[in-house]
Amino acid sequence: MPLNDEQNSDCDSSRTSESTASSSSDSEYSRQSFTSDSSSKPSSPASTSPPKVVTFDEMMAAARNLSNLTLAHEIAVNENFHLERIEHPQNSLTGRVKQIVHQAFWDRLEEDLNEDPPEYEHAIKLFEEIKEILLSFLNPGANRMRSQICEVLDTDLIRQQAEHDAVDIQGLANYVISTMGKLCAPVRDNDVNQLKATGNIVLLLRQIFHVLDLMTMDMVNFTIQSLRPHLQRNLVDYERAKFQNILEETPSALDLTTEWIRESIQDELSSVSCETSSCAGADGLSKPNLSPTLVLTKSYLKLLQWDYQKKMVPETLMTDEGRLQELSEKLNQLKMIACISLITSNMVAAAIEGIPDFVERQKKMSLVLLEGMNKKTFNLKDALNSIGIQTCREINQSLTERGFPPLNKDVQANLVGQLCNVVEDDNPISILIDKRIHLYMKTLLASPSFQKTMPSIPGGLAVVQTEIEAIGSQYANIVNLNKQVYGPFYANIFRKLLFTEVNKPEPSPSTN
Repeated sequence: MPLNDEQNSDCDSSRTSESTASSSSDSEYSRQSFTSDSSSKPSSPASTSPPKVVTFDEMMAAARNLSNLTLAHEIAVNENFHLERIEHPQNSLTGRVKQIVHQAFWDRLEEDLNEDPPEYEHAIKLFEEIKEILLSFLNPGANRMRSQICEVLDTDLIRQQAEHDAVDIQGLANYVISTMGKLCAPVRDNDVNQLKATGNIVLLLRQIFHVLDLMTMDMVNFTIQSLRPHLQRNLVDYERAKFQNILEETPSALDLTTEWIRESIQDELSSVSCETSSCAGADGLSKPNLSPTLVLTKSYLKLLQWDYQKKMVPETLMTDEGRLQELSEKLNQLKMIACISLITSNMVAAAIEGIPDFVERQKKMSLVLLEGMNKKTFNLKDALNSIGIQTCREINQSLTERGFPPLNKDVQANLVGQLCNVVEDDNPISILIDKRIHLYMKTLLASPSFQKTMPSIPGGLAVVQTEIEAIGSQYANIVNLNKQVYGPFYANIFRKLLFTEVNKPEPSPSTN
């Protein structure tokens, strides 16, 4: 596509558009084919076996498989997933360079057409590209329109006409506009109609490419919507097959996952009481008696407290890393709000008893002041201090209005101090709320019918019950889908970690 101002310069997006456009073959080639909606980390532990040498082709094949797996997963699980055009700010270096280069291209085209006789070669190439874009919008069955487009925008014929200075550039542009009107989504009708009012041929061609860019993105997003039901029906088998391909190309593709599960096994073993001989293994531990289900649940729960900035997630969860991180951050914010509410209600229960909707109002105020609390630059202690001061101010105002004296200054200072102390690692309120959230999530994962009946919310979390249930539901859906897809891989890892090592023969004692 030529260097127009509005073009998406990402080549990958163009390739995506071409490949996905051909997938919606069940639709008509007309406007019904569109919708109106367009809108370095630490390596894993070294294996005991010699590393396999991975060739460049194998590495690229694995990368393609991972890219396809990630895209398919995102389309299937994210109902709002769509592609958007990349717009660089005009005051940025990229934006300025793009504008200068594009302007130079169109200025050159205008000079060519104003020569005597006109030079049509650049214009012909533009129409050739327009033809390819229009053809990419058609389905295989649209033979009549395909033939008409190829006939009118026949490059060889246009060149012959150019040799005799008989090219009707305006007429070709009008045909293109008419065809675009037949193919575009209803949301683009106004854009196409505005093209008809453009008199300058260079500006017209420039605007045509802009609208074609919009139509291309419409087509890509329509294809995504069309593919989503099919992907949702076949996602488990598709993802499992794709990951198997990745594993065949890259045998180390489960190293992080293995270490993730190994850590949970070790945590579980440390809590197992080996008081009877039946629970002691060859090394004094009971690996065969561990429940893989409980170990896997413990592994999943770790993801809610994962350091996503410093640690890589297991390979089997990379497609959901963004969602898991977002849920973890939201849960951390809700934990703070539950702590704030619990401390306030314990310390000044009598003072807030007569304030209508105080708990909900404090919650909304806390949500605002804790916005962005997971960023490194965020000062949580300052935010909690502000929440404490605002809480005292609101309580005092209500007490004064009802004819009661305001809170004692020592009480206010104690309340603010208790809220600020929540940031400490050994804070008992923070530890308590954290355990109850952990218990709720664990119960949720063990509930086979959580979509119908949510588990009872533990004490202290009532203020954030709605939000906790929503996050828990999303989290459980991610976990359950992950189990379905990667269950066989996890089973192999468990067999390796729980049994193979235990059944290793004892080394023969050396003789001196």
